[in-house]
Amino acid sequence: MSPEPPGPTNTPTPPTPRVPLRLRLRRNRGRLLRRSLAALLVLVVALCTAAVVAYRMTDIPEPHPETVTQSTVFVDDKGSYLGRRGPVDRQEVALSQVPRYVQDAVIAAENRTFRTDDGVSPRAIARAVLASLTGGERQGGSTITQQYVKNALLSPEQSLSRKAREALIAIKLDRTRSKDAILEGYLNTVYFGRGSAGIEAASRNYFGVDTRRLTVSQGAALAAIVNIPSYYEKAGSDPEVTATLRARWVWVLDAMAASGSITAKQRAEASFPAFRFYPPGTTEGQRQYMIDVAAQEAADRLGITEDQLARGGYTVHTTFDLSLQDATTEAVKDLKGGKSGRGSKGVTLHAAVVAIAPGDGAVRLLYGGSDYARQPFNDAVGGAVEAGTALDPFHKVRLSGPLGALRKTAAPTPLKLASAYAAVAAGGVYAAPYTVTKITRDGRQVYTAHPDTRRALDEKEAFTVGEQMLTAYQQAAPSVRAVPSPSTDGSFPRTFFTAGAGGGITRRTVWSTGLDPQLALTVALFADRPGKKKDTTVPAQLPNDPPPTDSAAETAAQIWQLAITGAKKG
Repeated sequence: MSPEPPGPTNTPTPPTPRVPLRLRLRRNRGRLLRRSLAALLVLVVALCTAAVVAYRMTDIPEPHPETVTQSTVFVDDKGSYLGRRGPVDRQEVALSQVPRYVQDAVIAAENRTFRTDDGVSPRAIARAVLASLTGGERQGGSTITQQYVKNALLSPEQSLSRKAREALIAIKLDRTRSKDAILEGYLNTVYFGRGSAGIEAASRNYFGVDTRRLTVSQGAALAAIVNIPSYYEKAGSDPEVTATLRARWVWVLDAMAASGSITAKQRAEASFPAFRFYPPGTTEGQRQYMIDVAAQEAADRLGITEDQLARGGYTVHTTFDLSLQDATTEAVKDLKGGKSGRGSKGVTLHAAVVAIAPGDGAVRLLYGGSDYARQPFNDAVGGAVEAGTALDPFHKVRLSGPLGALRKTAAPTPLKLASAYAAVAAGGVYAAPYTVTKITRDGRQVYTAHPDTRRALDEKEAFTVGEQMLTAYQQAAPSVRAVPSPSTDGSFPRTFFTAGAGGGITRRTVWSTGLDPQLALTVALFADRPGKKKDTTVPAQLPNDPPPTDSAAETAAQIWQLAITGAKKG
């Protein structure tokens, strides 16, 4: 056998030397850098693409229904604020009606770069993102555009997704709408405290004026309030809050002066404004009697429901004299013979006061009760008060037209009796009572009142009624005649008459009426007590100490003096 060939030699392979990491990184640095830059570029492109897609897919939503709902405001014959009706205290106002210095005050307080920024604040967004990720305190500092988006277009949810959507909408809003349009929307929806949504409601609730009448100082104060409205709403009634607001008010004014929004002279002359007291006093609630009547009349004149009126954003100009109304409320509050309201043995004393312009029908004064919250029923308009001898002066004349049914009415309302005597003061011309002079909406006048007059008595008959009233006054008890005597200078009515139902210590009602060609005033006093059935009342005797006729006559004389004094000042 031949020998086998020799096998392979098992010589060990020498190991490959390891390249140090530093050397490998150095060798591959260019390739790694290129890959990193490519990845970063892809990420940037992806983010930009996502942002563009998100921007294009983001629509500007319609405002929430509650942010566009408006209330209807009622004002007196001089334009002073009476009150409102509606679910939200808000009325829209065009930016042209907001003084430029008020606009600048809000910008100085909330977003000084508003006129030049893109609608968002990157720093504010970064703070909000960081707070959301770390669970930190909620962050503010948004632009006016972002605040408008948050308040009017989005939900109040606090999340990163909502914040991102807020920023996208704000950018889109800034690019598609003017700065003025955005500012107008913001001013009409931002909350100012005291239940005020928007600057028009805030102007009325804090200062009792329309936005267009705000001063530099008042505008700066409202701008300062936006920061923490729930805290600052007590300004004027809480010393600590007032002092804190004053400091912020100074800061706003200084910023306005520094930017040139106001002159150095305007800054030097600015003084901290006086605020309406908050919460409202007792006379505020009493005004609801007037608003009830005016709202019903306004809705009727426009041919809509009272609910539609309340949500319609109207301004209802009434015939009422607010100063006289408030003064009457105080005068009637402590009527002699027992305070108006709950008396002894469950007897409640009621007072109703009506003042009408003869020959026109405008109701200047309408006091319907002492406490609207406790008694929403209006005694002046709906209260059937036993007339007794209050109609005696009409017995010698023939009544026709709107006064024809008066003699058949044993218990007329104070408004009807006052309007009858107003016809006497106008020489026999009856004017239907009305409480609304005009109604406006969005700066347009949608209704104007025209007095509805007709002759109910001839001049001789009117003179006869006046003579009967004067004779009754001269024959009245000395205590009734102790009030100022009739005069021709306006200090006291030319004709004055006090009568009623019952006599002596069983007096049930008292009517006291004074009139001259400019005013007819009627005061009615009556009382009731709980009936046998639940939630019912029955007539009761008036308190007798002092005699109720004295109380009615003196109250009428006092209110007349208030009316004359107010007319002279006006």
